[in-house]
Amino acid sequence: MKTLRIIMLALIVGTLATLSGGAFAATAEDLDKDSTQALAMLTKTNPLAADISKKAKAVLIFPNIVKAGLIFGGAYGEGVLRQDGKNDGYYNSVTASFGWQAGAQSYGYVVFLMSDKAVKYIHETHGWEIGVGPTVVMVNEGVAKNLSSSTLKDDAYAFIFDQQGLMASLSIEGTKISKIKNP
Repeated sequence: MKTLRIIMLALIVGTLATLSGGAFAATAEDLDKDSTQALAMLTKTNPLAADISKKAKAVLIFPNIVKAGLIFGGAYGEGVLRQDGKNDGYYNSVTASFGWQAGAQSYGYVVFLMSDKAVKYIHETHGWEIGVGPTVVMVNEGVAKNLSSSTLKDDAYAFIFDQQGLMASLSIEGTKISKIKNP
């Protein structure tokens, strides 16, 4: 059984390494450009995201996350924290999972930080695990129907976009976001 786990983990790491050629920006300049394009695409295609972006205190942008799994899974990508229209640091997004899953996909996500508490938390912790700390609402079609920019009450709102590939489910619950040095 232990050998099977090691083999599965090696397959996942190999798959992520193979698929992630575009997931890891070569330079900070590339990551800045990709993040700007991703945020522009999201706010252009999603009016609620556009409204929320105007009220956000800061925005975490992960333009390309690569996820792969076969029972054991993982996802990785790098992003930018923007505050007051300027880049305020680089972060990575890491997820590990176990359970019924098979496939690979890429996607992007943006987290709009709506409160000073959420911004302070991301600056002062050595890593933010989604689901622990400030409240993050995952905005999907069901949530979006009952949400408007005037009813925002939570610390953060996350939008997943640009999904490509084959994988049964997608969530950022359990994802750890950590500050990194310039890529």
